[in-house]
Amino acid sequence: MVAAIAFLLGFIVIGLAVLFFAFGGGPRGAREQLHSQSRGASRAIVIIIGLFAVVIGIGVPALVMAANNNSEAKEAPGGVNLTNAQQHGRILFAKNCNTCHTLKAAHGAGKVGPNLDVLIAGINGSSPQDTIKNRITFIEDAIKNGRARGSGQMPAELLDGQDAQDVANFVATVAGR
Repeated sequence: MVAAIAFLLGFIVIGLAVLFFAFGGGPRGAREQLHSQSRGASRAIVIIIGLFAVVIGIGVPALVMAANNNSEAKEAPGGVNLTNAQQHGRILFAKNCNTCHTLKAAHGAGKVGPNLDVLIAGINGSSPQDTIKNRITFIEDAIKNGRARGSGQMPAELLDGQDAQDVANFVATVAGR
């Protein structure tokens, strides 16, 4: 939202500058007006333009950064809010799994292993909780035992313990969204 407002403000400023030049007789007229003013007025204009440049150059990026505020790390595609463990799983997936697997939520585009958005989304249960549980079980088994089908071979125990659980929980939650 802040980025859209900053973008809009930029165009408003450009529009006002065009109006200033148009009503001031073009660039030559604007220069003549600027040079015909007193020394104090010229200094005031330079200060105003300088302050404006600082506000636009520093203020707008600061507002955009403040508005972003790490919210992207907490959200996955489809509006899924991630827990801290799932955020950790996303980081581990990007580090260990993106090379081979495709998963939209982790910006993975690997071609060796299966597309997890398709594979994991096909694992269901009788309720949403059962679906997630079944997916986590499948993923944890793949991480623990590895896979040797298709065109690639996933080694066993790439991750273990809490790291494996975090990745499984992340993938089970976001696959197919």
